[in-house]
Amino acid sequence: MNAVHETLEAYERWAPVYPPIAHNPLMRVEQAGMVEAWPDVSGRRVLDLACGSGRYSRSLLESGAADVFSLDFCMPMLRQVSGSHRVCASMMQLPFRADSFDVVVSGLALGHSTGVRPWVAEISRVLREAGTLLYSDFHPEAARAGLTRSFKDAENVTFTVPHQFYSVEEQLAAVAGAGLEVEILRELRVGYELQESFPGSEPFYSRWHGLPIVLILRAVK
Repeated sequence: MNAVHETLEAYERWAPVYPPIAHNPLMRVEQAGMVEAWPDVSGRRVLDLACGSGRYSRSLLESGAADVFSLDFCMPMLRQVSGSHRVCASMMQLPFRADSFDVVVSGLALGHSTGVRPWVAEISRVLREAGTLLYSDFHPEAARAGLTRSFKDAENVTFTVPHQFYSVEEQLAAVAGAGLEVEILRELRVGYELQESFPGSEPFYSRWHGLPIVLILRAVK
């Protein structure tokens, strides 16, 4: 089984217990960082790429976006999304014409791609001139250090979500190569931005203090 199928299987297992909100400390600090970098979407046509259960689709609608498209490859996740146009498809081959969107938002999904350059290039293709891309991902330094994203399914069995990591330099090169200019680059760190207590947090914070755990990037075409 390849990484794409493993990832899909993991999210199909996760979907029944995956609410459309930031439901763990990593997601909460990631969402706070995304909100700080949030572009003006009022009256605009927006794509929530790899939307999961739709937490950013909801935020986009609440922010006044005129038209929100929510795309994900996992149908059980997509069924939880409401209020937007739902599309089940691969984020590597977007079923949209060029210049379709003013804004593309993507949360914690780049690591599920099959390549950072084609991923960003496909986003750039569907972005209009002066359009904005805002994305977050599990930081490559955290992945390199051996940290993983895992969950317990409805039967309380623990699963780890497969994750490809791309260095910050690779991501910046992909963004520039796709004709986008970086406006914001933030690294959220353990013990700094991420400070929330959770079971086992004391040894976690002691061991990983200062490690970048989430990367947030905003770029304009």
